[in-house]
Amino acid sequence: MLMDYTQLGRSGLRVGKLILGTMNFGPVTPEDEAWTIADLALERGINAFDTANTYGWGQNKGWTEEILGRWFATGGGRRERVVLATKVYGAMSDWPNDGRLSARNIRHACEASLRRLQTDYVDVYQMHHVDRDSPWEEIWQAMETLVVQGKVLYVGSSNFAGWHIAQAQEAARSRHFQGLVSEQALYNLAARSAELEVLPAARAYGLGVIPWSPLHGGALGGLLAKEHRGRSAGGRAADYLAGHRDRVEGFEALCGKLGEEPANVALAWLLHQDGVTAPIIGPRTPAQLESVLPAATLALDESTLERLDELFPGPGTAPEAYAW
Repeated sequence: MLMDYTQLGRSGLRVGKLILGTMNFGPVTPEDEAWTIADLALERGINAFDTANTYGWGQNKGWTEEILGRWFATGGGRRERVVLATKVYGAMSDWPNDGRLSARNIRHACEASLRRLQTDYVDVYQMHHVDRDSPWEEIWQAMETLVVQGKVLYVGSSNFAGWHIAQAQEAARSRHFQGLVSEQALYNLAARSAELEVLPAARAYGLGVIPWSPLHGGALGGLLAKEHRGRSAGGRAADYLAGHRDRVEGFEALCGKLGEEPANVALAWLLHQDGVTAPIIGPRTPAQLESVLPAATLALDESTLERLDELFPGPGTAPEAYAW
């Protein structure tokens, strides 16, 4: 299939309508199979890969970046063809300055990620969380230095509130710096609070929104059908199902009428939302990757979108949603 491409926010960077998330590489997916998934993603036109310095978790932080680094090192134009995004913020050790967004950590964390990834630059360097203790002047000075050095091309955020996006962009504007080009947010049919202020702020400042957990931990991936086959839900999916089984039942019934897989409908719904660039998919196997590729080109008609809004009502518009 052919992948559709779009601009990442107001930047000139073009990325596919699906982004490969690599959080499973290492802890869940063995390295050889992770490489197969990465090669398959490129073959199918997915050109943006998302990772983080902490992926691998626990004592294995950095493991996922190392897997990608060894894959890049096999050559074949792999690094050149990938829009590579990684993240900074999470603590990599118990040492007090090996985390958050101090200028010291931004510099050291970037250098460490570059070593693990076996590359000399990151396309999009994302702040994994807002740091309320580091002033924006310090953060932007450190990011500007990395951009001047050619180690970072663009800067993004993740898990920011709308106010944080405004703070960041106004501080960047005062320094005549581009600032953020993307915001990676928890956003899906079952978790729509980002519509209140994050999406409007991102649209206003020209950030591309990259939804993470687009299937809400599996709750939107055909959970009931899997349950009938003896597979029980866990984590976010189990919590959601416990309180909203009727919504999930209605959703899977709608998908059945459409003749589409629930996961693909949930992903396609995100691509119909104003300001969304591309959701992050996190396949554990090559087969899972293949199964969601049709979402990138799946068109949902108005009646389907209306029914989805009925099943999963959004929070409304701020401030009217919480004021007169």
